[in-house]
Amino acid sequence: MFGLNVAGLAVLLAASMLTGAGRIGTGQVVDYLLGAAGDAHLEMVVTTIRLPRTLAALAVGAALGVSGMLLQAVTRNPLAETGLLGVNSGAALGVVLGIVYAGAQTGGAYLAWALGGALLTTGVVLLIGARFSPLKLVLAGAALSATLTGITSALLVADPVTFDRYRFWVLGSLAGIPMDRVLAVSPAILAGLVMAAFAARPLAALSLGDDVAVALGHRPGRTRAAVTVAVTLLSAAAVAVAGPIGFLGLLAGYLARTVLGNRVGSRIVLSGLAGATVLLGADVLARVVMRPYEAPVSLLVAVIGGPVLIAVARSRSVSAGAGDLLADKAARGGRRIRVLPAGDRLRPRPSDTFPVRLGACSALVPVRSCLAAVALALLACAAVLAAILAGQSAMTAGQALDALRGIGTGGQVMLVQEIRLPRIVAGLVAGAALGLSGCLTQALARNRLATPDMLGVNQGAVIAIMISGLLSSAATLFEHWWTGPLGALVAAVAVFAISGGIGTQGYRFIVTGLAVTTLGGAVTQAVLAWNGLSAATAIHSWSVGSLAGRGYPVALPVAAGLAVLLPAALAVSRRLAVLRFSEDIGTVLGTSPRVTRPAVLALAVVLAGLAIGIGGPVAFVALAAPVLAARLSGSVRLPLVGAPLVGAALVVAADTIGRVVTSGAEVPAGVVTSILGGPFLLWTLLSDRRP
Repeated sequence: MFGLNVAGLAVLLAASMLTGAGRIGTGQVVDYLLGAAGDAHLEMVVTTIRLPRTLAALAVGAALGVSGMLLQAVTRNPLAETGLLGVNSGAALGVVLGIVYAGAQTGGAYLAWALGGALLTTGVVLLIGARFSPLKLVLAGAALSATLTGITSALLVADPVTFDRYRFWVLGSLAGIPMDRVLAVSPAILAGLVMAAFAARPLAALSLGDDVAVALGHRPGRTRAAVTVAVTLLSAAAVAVAGPIGFLGLLAGYLARTVLGNRVGSRIVLSGLAGATVLLGADVLARVVMRPYEAPVSLLVAVIGGPVLIAVARSRSVSAGAGDLLADKAARGGRRIRVLPAGDRLRPRPSDTFPVRLGACSALVPVRSCLAAVALALLACAAVLAAILAGQSAMTAGQALDALRGIGTGGQVMLVQEIRLPRIVAGLVAGAALGLSGCLTQALARNRLATPDMLGVNQGAVIAIMISGLLSSAATLFEHWWTGPLGALVAAVAVFAISGGIGTQGYRFIVTGLAVTTLGGAVTQAVLAWNGLSAATAIHSWSVGSLAGRGYPVALPVAAGLAVLLPAALAVSRRLAVLRFSEDIGTVLGTSPRVTRPAVLALAVVLAGLAIGIGGPVAFVALAAPVLAARLSGSVRLPLVGAPLVGAALVVAADTIGRVVTSGAEVPAGVVTSILGGPFLLWTLLSDRRP
């Protein structure tokens, strides 16, 4: 296998030097490389353009391949990879901080700032890695990535010049990399590779367990520290050269593990060769697949890496590492269905309800749920009031309230009634739709993390709306809101079909959704790079979730959808509540899972697609809203009323924070929820007892 990989790498090296978008022939390049004289243009193309990017592909590919393999070995997790676990996002945040606050321009400066971000993120990953199963660790990495990416986006919003540079760099392109940047990071890559070689034997012992490693004379703590430094050096150097390229470490580690099994030393070598081969091959393909333009390397790697991630998540090794869900719940004292004594069976009504009778009609009204709904409605009203009063204008709170009633100067009345109030209404309906959608998908999958943004549904809607906008002459993307539900439906069908059906339990289908989301994110970044700065800025603001410029016409379709879909969700709530136990119990009680599950999924997907059509993918609202509502109303009943209220309050509050947190610039609501939602997702993972 080593010989085959080396031979393939040699072929790709030749192809990289001979391939380009220009009109220079292969013979001219060969003659020049063999010592023949050439003109200045030929010399520039070969020595200034093709040679540096070829060496960069080798160095970056080897670094990411080895770093991914090291993470997989030290965490004993075949899904560990610097891109998936947030290490690349930490390094990218470090580079952006360096550009914004220190004016970093050179490869050495990029490396220094990337090292800081990568070191911090790697330490967090290894700290939490021991507490999570393989699938949950990937989701924890997604939480870290979301927070770090949110902070990066907040910095870019206030600095258009840095954003213009960032949107090309974040693609992971190898085009135009100068030789001095490659040389500047070479010592860090060499140091990381040397440390990886010395860590081979300790890692092999550590794979047998800490006790065995100690008995063999190794120190697990020192080994993990050495791996942390090595991964930091390799990933930071790679990001500093070519930007964050995801999936490459997963691909290289998967190939090395499949071929060589548990031989750690040989896997380190093969993962480096495989990473270099894959990246160099993707770079060559990027130059020819869209001539005369160049495709993003990260997108091509993601096209290959996404299916590999799904395959690894479905593999027996990951399933075995996660354990059987039902057995784990039984062993840990998970929720069980308790058979009530005869006396309890005769109790006429649940203890938290009271009967309401109107003539011949009667109903049991849940006390706690009603009180929670009232409290959450007051919370939403408080968020609306704060949004009306808050802003960067010199208007006082009293003047804002007067302007709401039409009293005051024309500018004040216009600001409140025509700018703030319409976007508040848009935020309310978008947040309510996301909250209800998240509640339905969580109940459908019996998993608090099964939300539209974690399942790839939001990204499907984003791609559909973005493509529709680019193909038309409409001034704004949200005019194509109607394509959001279509794209969301396609993504949902794809995710559940790949992962094994709507009734799939555990985290496997969420990791599948993460793969779809990552691939869609790469497409979005490519679109940002292919458009002009003004168009890219508008698309970026919408693609992270923003209510800027939204008004009543945009909110109307979502409000109409809620008016129809919320009663439909309440109508199927009893059947859905039964399915939360098991499909067998649902069938016995007369609820058909084959009918109920697709119907509920369609409701959730349409709601998410409509919400994204207004404000873009406001992250984590669909996750947090049902969880917070259930905390207040209790876990016995689905919070189908409370979740929309919490979602509405969260979106309006996030939009308000984004408007006032920085002076002279507006941080999109989706960026605010990403920064705050990452820690919430980590807390949800830590409190969830399933594997």
